[in-house]
Amino acid sequence: MYKSFYICIAVLLFSCDGKTRKAEHPVTSQPNIVILLADDMGYGELGCYGQQTIKTPHIDKMASEGMRFTQFYAGSPVCAPSRGVLMTGIQVGNLNVRGNYGLVADGSWGRVALKKTEITIGEMLQKAGYQTAFIGKWHLGVPHDVSTWAAGRGFDYAVQEQWGDKAEGGKFDVDDHWVNGRDSVIHYDWKKYDSKDVFRTNLAIDFLNKERNTQKPLFLVMSYRTPHAHEPNLREAERYKNFGWPENERRHASRISMLDEQVQRLLDKLKDMGELENTLVIFTSDNGPQAENHSEQFFKSSGGLKGKKRDMYEGGVRVPMIAWWEGKIQPGTTSDHPGIFYDFMPTLAEIAGIEAPVQTDGISFLPELLGKNQKEHAHLYWELQVGPEKEGFKQALRRGQWKVVHYEKTGFPELYNIEKDLFESSDQAQEQTELLDEINTLMRNQSVPNPHWPFSGNNKE
Repeated sequence: MYKSFYICIAVLLFSCDGKTRKAEHPVTSQPNIVILLADDMGYGELGCYGQQTIKTPHIDKMASEGMRFTQFYAGSPVCAPSRGVLMTGIQVGNLNVRGNYGLVADGSWGRVALKKTEITIGEMLQKAGYQTAFIGKWHLGVPHDVSTWAAGRGFDYAVQEQWGDKAEGGKFDVDDHWVNGRDSVIHYDWKKYDSKDVFRTNLAIDFLNKERNTQKPLFLVMSYRTPHAHEPNLREAERYKNFGWPENERRHASRISMLDEQVQRLLDKLKDMGELENTLVIFTSDNGPQAENHSEQFFKSSGGLKGKKRDMYEGGVRVPMIAWWEGKIQPGTTSDHPGIFYDFMPTLAEIAGIEAPVQTDGISFLPELLGKNQKEHAHLYWELQVGPEKEGFKQALRRGQWKVVHYEKTGFPELYNIEKDLFESSDQAQEQTELLDEINTLMRNQSVPNPHWPFSGNNKE
């Protein structure tokens, strides 16, 4: 009897230890989830991924305290389809958005929205009891239909910019940020803020101060602007000024370092509110580095990988991916698991303790985060349509160590062994003809027909 009594006391004392209780915190308690999404950040633009010049100490610290993925992939090498894949868990060959512009009803080339039947992670988690919020670049709707904006796709609180023509005439001001559809608008004044990411972080902090329902777990997507090309009015002028760089490169580096600071501002706010204790924080980028107002070679933005934004090579689709979760993820972990954006939906569903929608093509990487046995994909797939001509259609598929890349413009597939040739410098198409035919056939069968993308699903020989 006494022995049993002392065993019970020992168990109670052990379970009351703060660190031990935190480490055993069940995932089914629905932790907060925060996704930090950079815009056009290359694989090599963070210190924790080998960047030697641009300073990103706060995100690097996240990596040192969490898990850094070395083989994580965007959904596509350009913004809209990649974000669509992340939001729906659907691989791009099955998605309604496969480029920044597609064929629309009047026969012109314009914006294409997600289908209403394509459930978003916002809708999924909203239904699971989360308070959902989205701030920044949406890029998955059409300007005249507010129901296709973030506010109409599962986010309780949504602030986004908008481009294009208004339904009643005139154009949207790209510096206006629309709140909950078109309920109200907040104007970004570039004379007041150092960058749009400072402005958007302020919006997030305001949301946490005024709109946060602490009775619900939080799902927050921060869709940042950095280091996308379209922010010429960067006020901050002191950072990196004595490095002797061209002004466009100084601005590029400054934006990234300022983003690093905004990430920390947001995390500090969550910590001060007591919200960070059981929160999964993910940092990633929507595609490879842009080269529209700077040279991607100047800072080795792709980390030495071949290609950049809009390319099917590794530099266009392999992205930084960091996961931080105190007490759950082993600090300082490096993962070589090949994950992809369509894995987000099943992962977040498992974390929330719910079933993922049947639409998803993804595999949950929660086991990888927790140091357990992780299932892998048989293959990963990408496609992109750039412009209205067939020559703008591109595809790629990775199966194990092998990767096929096909550009309609060149007319022939390339084959790379990315385990032995990470930089895709040695095309094996002539030496591995049978393997090439096998993987190329598999790749071409990943794309289903869609009226917005006339060359998808019909590009089979």
